[in-house]
Amino acid sequence: MSPASLPRMLISERDGWSDIARVHPSVKELFRSLVVPLSLIPPVMYVFAQRVYPGRIFALARPEPGFLALVVNGLVFFGIELAMVFFMALVIRQIVEGQNLRVPHENAYALAAIAPVPLWLAPFALFIPSLGANLLILAVAWVGSVALIRHGVRPLLGIEDSRKASYVANLITLSGVIAWFSLLIVAAGVLSFFLVWWR
Repeated sequence: MSPASLPRMLISERDGWSDIARVHPSVKELFRSLVVPLSLIPPVMYVFAQRVYPGRIFALARPEPGFLALVVNGLVFFGIELAMVFFMALVIRQIVEGQNLRVPHENAYALAAIAPVPLWLAPFALFIPSLGANLLILAVAWVGSVALIRHGVRPLLGIEDSRKASYVANLITLSGVIAWFSLLIVAAGVLSFFLVWWR
C-alpha cells in the first residue's frame, strides 16, 4: 500500500485494495512497514504537545507530568497500539467465521492494520495548539477509518454478498471503536499511576 493510494481506498473497493490482495503482504511485513512506524506518531506527538503547548490542548495534570513520565506513558501506549492491531485481527476473523466464512489471518491482519491509518495520522494536528481543530481532525479521522473498513471488507475478507459485507463491516467498526476507546482509557490510567507514583 502506497501513501498515494490511501485516498482512493477511502472511496473504492478496488483502487489500492486490489494491489494489497495481489501482493498479499505477510503479517511481519505489515507490522514492520506500516503498524510500527505509524503507531509511533500518536505517542511522539502527545509528548511534543505536552512539552511545547502544556495545557493548551490536553488538560494540564497536577502535578505536571515530567518528561520521563510522558515518555513512559507514550511507550505503554505504543505497546498497547501494537497489541491492539493483533487483537483486532483476531476479532475480525471471529466475526467472519461467525458468518460461516473463512479468511486467512494475513488478510484479517491487513484490514486491522490499514483501518486505523487515519487515526494514526490525525495526531499530526497536534502541531496546531487548538483543541477545537484537533477534535475536528480526529472526527474526520474516525470517518476515514470507518470508510476503510467498509471498503476493505469485500476485497480483503472475500465477502461477496453486499448485505453480509455491510453487516460484517458494522460489527468490525463497533469492535474497533470499543477497542480504541479502551486503549485511551488504559493510557489515561497509566499516566495517572505514574503521576501519583512520581509525586
